Amino acid sequence: MKHGVSFLPDSTPATQSATAYFDGALQVCELADQVGFDYVKMTEHYLHPYGAYCPSPLMFLSAVAARTRRIRLMTGGIMASFHHPVQIAAHAAMLDALSGGRADIGFARAWLPHEFDLFELSMDESRERFVDTVEAVVRVWTEEKASADSRFFQFSDVDLLPRLVQRPHPPVWVAAVQSPESFTWIAEHGFGLLVTPGLRGYGALAEMIGLYRDAFPGPNPQVALSLPLVVRPTTGEAVEDADRYLSHYLDVWTDAATQWDRRSSTDYARYTGVGHVLRQESAAGMRERVAVVAGGPDDVVDQIHHLRAELDPDVLLWQIDTGAQGAESGLTSVRLFAEKVQPKLY
Repeated sequence: MKHGVSFLPDSTPATQSATAYFDGALQVCELADQVGFDYVKMTEHYLHPYGAYCPSPLMFLSAVAARTRRIRLMTGGIMASFHHPVQIAAHAAMLDALSGGRADIGFARAWLPHEFDLFELSMDESRERFVDTVEAVVRVWTEEKASADSRFFQFSDVDLLPRLVQRPHPPVWVAAVQSPESFTWIAEHGFGLLVTPGLRGYGALAEMIGLYRDAFPGPNPQVALSLPLVVRPTTGEAVEDADRYLSHYLDVWTDAATQWDRRSSTDYARYTGVGHVLRQESAAGMRERVAVVAGGPDDVVDQIHHLRAELDPDVLLWQIDTGAQGAESGLTSVRLFAEKVQPKLY
């Protein structure tokens, strides 16, 4: 099983400046590279504290590429519906070249109504636009003089520059939450699967992952699970810190989700009212259902064994910036994980 550090910023100028956030995040990435972690992942969001410190994961990962040597650079993910496919293909190829072939390109369909409003896009055509865009990106990467004729974009005879280092293209990952159609589509295209614990127990997620694995055409389906990590010398210290960070994260997440109190969409049929569900959530509840891994080293080992038994992920991506925590907190978790947790997992 592989491991990585994952970033979903929930900071604002009131909690830490963007300069401080990125300085700390890059320190964590350097340490993760040094101790042998496999991935750095960053996502894309706009304007709301839920993720808005990183509108460009490719830009962030380019900075990581300059300060690391071996760790792979994963977008987790690019909001494909907000971009032209040739733009995505070319920018990703540039990261692949800058990093010497370390790019993993993950996509997400986006879920926040204000982002669709910002870019003047209909949420009701989100799924079709997303599918057309991701498929067109892969076409640009793999075909000479690539063409596409979607109702959302058209292009012809595209010969990509810069050229990709990885052939036929970088590994592709796609995030899915709860739609069986999404899990099946990801598998049928041979893409890796990005998931999070979500708001329910692992039973429903295990069922969706089973759909993905059953539909995957080859021998090596890849499932990457992202969730917060807090490791401290003792469980008491970890729980105290984790609950403080998670409480802040839940406030930000819930505030973002309240947009769904007054919105609905045919492409997001199960999202209306999600803010109400989140308002019932708590830090303790997240710990109890292992939607976060928090504890002393031995407790963290036990929680990871639980995750493996429930979901058998191929990659664990540790969300290391949850709750606007500073660099020292993330660095402590990564050091203790590398020194006292990872050796006991194998």
